[in-house]
Parts: sequence; structure tokens; C-alpha cells
Amino acid sequence: MSAHSVDFKYPRRRVLRSILHKLSIAAFGLLADLEIVGQGNIPKAEPLLVVGNHFSFADPVAFVRLFSWPLEFVGGADMPHAPGAVKFIPALWGYYPLYRGTGSRGALKAAEKVLVRGGKLGIFPEGGSWAEVLRPARPGTAYLAARTGARLLPVGLVGLNDIFPLRLGKRAKIAFRIGKPFGPFSVTGRGRERRRQLDEIGHEIMRRVAELLPQEKRGVYSDDPAIRAAAKEFEAYPWEDRREGEVVGEVH
Repeated sequence: MSAHSVDFKYPRRRVLRSILHKLSIAAFGLLADLEIVGQGNIPKAEPLLVVGNHFSFADPVAFVRLFSWPLEFVGGADMPHAPGAVKFIPALWGYYPLYRGTGSRGALKAAEKVLVRGGKLGIFPEGGSWAEVLRPARPGTAYLAARTGARLLPVGLVGLNDIFPLRLGKRAKIAFRIGKPFGPFSVTGRGRERRRQLDEIGHEIMRRVAELLPQEKRGVYSDDPAIRAAAKEFEAYPWEDRREGEVVGEVH
């Protein structure tokens, strides 16, 4: 199956995902001193795009820990920053792979169907975890928000990179901060004007996430000019001029 053709079923793997959710609660309880802020901001029942900063390969597991919904994900087909020993976990949960540097139409269409059916979708707008400061969003998240009219729930993930490598007797202090839902968004026009509007929605998404992070982690969205200037070196998208290798295989 190609990158542009994805099997679709929603909800799926409910029993397995329920087990993995419970295991994630136990794992974070064992490995970290976890603070969760803003759980009252989680909507009860509506289609929702859950968005967060992407500083660590463990970020999707944080979403699994936070939410008991049948949460779907879209994410990079390749995981260059994740240890080989944990790469089986996303495949076990199941997600729609985005091939960076391509349109990834199949994954985006599947994600759109999830939201149209009233589902919940987790996505990290930056498109990769190559830095530990906030970077501009890629257009995919704004595209899905505008196409579906779904609201967005921002989450700030703090300290996940402090868990690894594991250290006996020392628990990392981490925090998951849930903001208030925002949106919906829409776009008009075509071509460059449409892309300009999508980019501005992307900036608004990242500003909402930035509010949930320490000032030094807000990168190009910081109020501090020195932090913004230092973050510039991480702003370029590594797959702007190349395509991520396509993985052939069925998505369930």
C-alpha cells in the first residue's frame, strides 16, 4: 500500500488501546513525578484536534496517558529520534503515517474522516522533534482544522526529555498542561492566499501551545527577543527539499 492509500476504520483497537492507556498511567507513575494541570478544560463530546509541542519521541505516549478517548494520531512515518527499542509502540497503538516532504494525502484524508465522524485526533504541528524549543507549525494541522471545523485543544508537555536515560532512584519532574479549546477556523481563496491563511492559523495554534510552556521553551513564540533569536537556528524544516522514505505496509 502506498503513502497515499490508507485503510480507514474508526474507532479501532479499543481493547488494546484501553490496556495501553492503563499501562501508560502505571509507567508515568513509576518513572516520573507528574503534574497534570487543566483537566477541567477537556471538552466532553465533540470532534477535537489535540495539539502539543513536540520536543521528545515520548510525546504521543503523554497524550495516551492524558486521554481515555479512542484517540487517533497522525505522525511521521519515520521516527529518527526514537530509540529502536520503543519504535514498536506506535505500530501497536496504530496511527496514520505522514511522509514528510510529500502531501501525505492518504493520512490527511483518514484524519479528516476521524474528525468528521466526531472523533479525537492527536497531532504535533511542528512535524518532528528535532529541537527542544517551539517552532512554527507545518500547514497540515491548520488544513485539517479548516476543512473540518473542529476545535483544537492545546497541550504543553514539559520535561519529558528528562525521563531518559532512566536513572535508578531519580524520578523526573514533568508537567502536562491543558489549555482551553479554541477555534473553529476557516480559510478562503486559493494558492498563495490560502497558504498565507493556513500559516497564520498555524501561528495561532503555536501561540496557544506556547502559553502552556516555560518562557525559555517558547522558541520563536517567546516574549523574549533573545530567546526568539536563539530559536531561529531550529526554525528550518528538515524535509523542505527532500522526501521521507516511504514505508510500504497496511495500516489497520
